[in-house]
Amino acid sequence: MDVVKKYSKYTKKRIMFGIALLIILFLSSICSLIVGNYELTVSQVISAFFGKGSQSVNLIIWNIRLPRIFAAIVAGMSLAVAGAVMQCILRNPLASPFTIGISHGAMFGACLAIIIFGVGGAESTGHIFINNPYIITIFAFIGALIGVFVVLLLAKLRNLTPEAMVLAGVAMSSLFTAGTTLIQYFADDLQLAAMVYWTFGDLSRPLWTEIYIMVAVMISALIYFIYKRWDYNALEAGEETAKSLGVNTERTRLIGMLIASLLTSVNVAFLGIIGFIGLICPHIVRIFIGGDYRFLIPISALFGAVLLLISDTLARTVMSPIELPVGILTSFMGAPMFLYLLIKMYRK
Repeated sequence: MDVVKKYSKYTKKRIMFGIALLIILFLSSICSLIVGNYELTVSQVISAFFGKGSQSVNLIIWNIRLPRIFAAIVAGMSLAVAGAVMQCILRNPLASPFTIGISHGAMFGACLAIIIFGVGGAESTGHIFINNPYIITIFAFIGALIGVFVVLLLAKLRNLTPEAMVLAGVAMSSLFTAGTTLIQYFADDLQLAAMVYWTFGDLSRPLWTEIYIMVAVMISALIYFIYKRWDYNALEAGEETAKSLGVNTERTRLIGMLIASLLTSVNVAFLGIIGFIGLICPHIVRIFIGGDYRFLIPISALFGAVLLLISDTLARTVMSPIELPVGILTSFMGAPMFLYLLIKMYRK
């Protein structure tokens, strides 16, 4: 009976934490709708939702702020879940789409698509556009896969330690950054403007069409990861333990990395590089609820959405009327966490 009570308490604590994050996400969304260069009231927001707002308020809410809020929520969920799964698959607390080089590989692929197919650019007014989001997403995915396969291949052939795998990811990031710089050197002015702007990581770019694509990919990936939650729990116990429980470890790792790469590439293609969300969120969630992937995956998704939405709201308001790209803010937050985890690993 005591065991049943303890398990009920264990489950209830995690469910309540998830509910608290949902409430914070809702309140953060309302706050993000209201604040900005053009401040709104709660009554104006409610009127706009019921189709009774003025034309200017409707334009701000439906065409500017709501797409940005949805982009923050979907991207935060995607990157946080990708980071949580990668840390399990690679058995490395420093693993994330940004540190392993997936984000930089996706950025390289996106820039390559821009200059080869002319699918993206910038107008003289400064508006950034994508002619064909499907081509740029495919190339971003291919670039991400190149980084993943190189790191996994080195790990398999040379039996790399977790620390060495991160260093291999850093090396791949440097290589992709050099390749992106080379592409930018041969680009024309408008293409160069689009590439440089995308590297900042900004949530104001996607329209509803791109957001629908991001949502579809995120929901599909989240369903798969939650379905495989027991396999990830088994992997946390060790390779031999997972195999003894019937887990095909090689296939689980391969498919997990492929889906994490797809999540990252879609976000990079539409938003640019947003660093360290995939590194920070799973670790903070583990502090509160532990490492059980039944809860870690969905709650990491919620925490990633909250963190990125709040970060974007701060980026829009902290230097108003100047709006900072959210990628700059997340990098400032993530770098100290990365150093802390690195020091902690070497102490062990």
